[in-house]
Amino acid sequence: MLLIPPTFLDLSYSDNHPYEVELAHVGQGNWRAFRTIGISLSDTMDIARSWSAPFYGIDRPWLCWHVDDDWSMVQQRLVASVGWTPVVGFDPRVGPPQKTTPEAVVIDFNRDLGLPLLYPHFPLEFVFLFCKKIAFWHSDLLVRSNKLQKVAVTFDDLENGQTFAIKPRVGRREFFSTKKKRYWELLGCTTERASRDQFMKGCGWWMDYWAHPNQKQGHYIRNKYYWDHGAGIYYWRKREGGICKIKNELSFQEGHFTKIGNKNYSRFREHNAMSDARRTMSSEIKENFDLVYACKSLSLDHYLTTSD
Repeated sequence: MLLIPPTFLDLSYSDNHPYEVELAHVGQGNWRAFRTIGISLSDTMDIARSWSAPFYGIDRPWLCWHVDDDWSMVQQRLVASVGWTPVVGFDPRVGPPQKTTPEAVVIDFNRDLGLPLLYPHFPLEFVFLFCKKIAFWHSDLLVRSNKLQKVAVTFDDLENGQTFAIKPRVGRREFFSTKKKRYWELLGCTTERASRDQFMKGCGWWMDYWAHPNQKQGHYIRNKYYWDHGAGIYYWRKREGGICKIKNELSFQEGHFTKIGNKNYSRFREHNAMSDARRTMSSEIKENFDLVYACKSLSLDHYLTTSD
């Protein structure tokens, strides 16, 4: 089990959040919080290496992050339909799925981390330690079958050393600025060599990559570049010679059932939560969207009732 210091060990990285908030940020995948608390990177990497065992013999793993059994089953069936293997991870607040497809492999990424919550970004930072290639997507994304088949072919063709990510829409004010630029994990795929290169250069998937132990331009990046998930991937492609194939967010907007741009969205957090890191996606997705309607709108009705 990972030894988690009970108090801050390095306040030079602190943003003056309470300990409980920073620990939640670690589970989100945040280098600044990780270093403020003082968690051992070597121990974390040892745990990440242990994740390789369940991947043995899987040529096309696709990470599906479980937040709701019904939504997860549709995603798993979609992944299996294009010839990939659903690898189902889960937040410890939700627990493992109660049902899976026959092909699916369930992995408790948090078993030896022992964090209070875990986002899929956490394992994505360490892909080079446990598999050769992995696809991934948001728990709230569904894609039409014909479009997903094309995506799967693109992922198949991705060479070792390359990453695929989504380019978000930005407003006119941000178009010429780096302060809001990132490539994000709405839908993507990465490879061992790309993941390793990102890690060695300190610009991977986690938030606040300026604080990455391998980042040499931290002060400059903190002032000039964005901080959110995937901003490091943008920097990797733009400044570090990384090969990142990108697709515009608009291509998948119809199937993204999200709070973004949704004025009527009902938000849910844990009781007395002091950070959006503790939002409860399992409650939000069920309360805000009807899965049957979502599938019908994308001609995915048959994935609701497929027998497994």
